[in-house]
Amino acid sequence: MSTIVLLLITGLGLGALYFLVASGLSLIYGLMGVLNFAHGSFLTLGAFAGWEVARRVGATTWTGFLLALLVGAVAGAAIAAVTELLLIRPLYNRHIEQVLVTVGLGLATVALFEGVWGTDAITIAGPAWLGSTTTVLGARISNDNFLAVAVAVAVLAALVLFLKHTRYGLIIRAGVENRAMVTALGIDVRRSFTLVFSIGGAAAGLAGVLASQSFNYVSAHLGATLLIFAFIVTVIGGLGSLSGAAVAAVLVAIPQQLANFYWGVGDLIAVLALAVVLLLRPSGLLGAKA
Repeated sequence: MSTIVLLLITGLGLGALYFLVASGLSLIYGLMGVLNFAHGSFLTLGAFAGWEVARRVGATTWTGFLLALLVGAVAGAAIAAVTELLLIRPLYNRHIEQVLVTVGLGLATVALFEGVWGTDAITIAGPAWLGSTTTVLGARISNDNFLAVAVAVAVLAALVLFLKHTRYGLIIRAGVENRAMVTALGIDVRRSFTLVFSIGGAAAGLAGVLASQSFNYVSAHLGATLLIFAFIVTVIGGLGSLSGAAVAAVLVAIPQQLANFYWGVGDLIAVLALAVVLLLRPSGLLGAKA
């Protein structure tokens, strides 16, 4: 019983990381129609930026860790905004070019990160509480899982409130429906789209810091590793659906943990789940039907 509890809760923690990455992908695609294959680079930069700050302030202190979260989110938001302004904005409604540019950026940034921080993974440490465990129904659960779930829930709630109850949220949703009409009203939709990219980048940066604490390392390939499963989650949940991404993150991560523990085929299970959803419901679990 304790083993099942352990796998379920660690699966939730992994799902929280998937959601934080997938939320940015889903938000950017759902509101702007952009498939951003460089999203993993935002995560990796956030992880490295957070680590650089934490090791100078004190990696094992809460001050260092909280600053790492803040700096990671800011770094992710900043690089996302620059990417949108310089590379994506000139290519709106040119989807093939967008894919090629973001794929190229993702590959180039991995090489850049390796040049700056090296090709080997860097082992890191965090506050003692994160490395400790809490006993739940006989299972000793690493505390970083609880933190990841809490952050993911907070991000989901904040995004929903932002889109539904703020002026910019309303502008963004209106701009997606009819950009020409919103522009005719004298509203600069482009600023709102840059904000969307920044929010997605901030969520990825947070995921990078939390993932580095969960895996106890940071490397140039951290973002690429999580990006694969984040795309699976995004498609299964339904492109553009935040709630779908949240549900899909849990439905992918928990079976993945169980399959990895018992049979060592967790990645295969995730891919098979994607194939089944694409065959039976191509729009995703909570996506709008075409």
